[in-house]
Amino acid sequence: MKNKILLYAFCLYSFSSTVLAQETKTEETAASAPVEVIDRLNIPGPITFNDGEFILAMSKQNSATWAQQQYILRDDDLKNYKELINISYFDKEIDMETAVKQKVDFIEKRKSKDKNTFMDVTESPDGKEIIVDYLTTDTPKEGESFAEYNLDRFKSYDVNGKKSFVIFSYSKRTAGDLKYAARSLSKERSRLMEAAIKTAIPPVTYKPTAVEPKK
Repeated sequence: MKNKILLYAFCLYSFSSTVLAQETKTEETAASAPVEVIDRLNIPGPITFNDGEFILAMSKQNSATWAQQQYILRDDDLKNYKELINISYFDKEIDMETAVKQKVDFIEKRKSKDKNTFMDVTESPDGKEIIVDYLTTDTPKEGESFAEYNLDRFKSYDVNGKKSFVIFSYSKRTAGDLKYAARSLSKERSRLMEAAIKTAIPPVTYKPTAVEPKK
């Protein structure tokens, strides 16, 4: 009788373990399944910039007229990226000089607290585009300190009377000693600016969706 009880207990344990393993495997599979990103801007991908291929990693409807998408290198991580492309599309007319001034004011405030920050504003010969490029440094509460070089390319569109506005942004981070990281990125500035000027802003076909709730 004792052996039968032990045998029953063993079978019950084996059954429970099998079910638990199956549930755990199911949870792991669900957790690792890639989440489909909605391409609200209908941009053919991947985006090529500076000899790198960037794939869509995030898309968000911030407001009824503002959609934002971010792209990273295939082996990169959106939360801790090395290089990032951000495209903000505004389905309305925005004064380019006003948008640029807001960005410049923001960076000027950072310069007062970040001695490594620099900034420059470049206008295209035809006056239809403006690039604001700048470098900042950051020391997060978690993870390594890093320097980040950014360039924001502002462009207005008017297609058959339909006005819109795009900000094409590129960011590159270098972690480690802030002075060394900032100097290293500064040396790449000319090359990255040249790449930005030569790269055409991808054509956008806007597909508005419901505005996502703020978290």
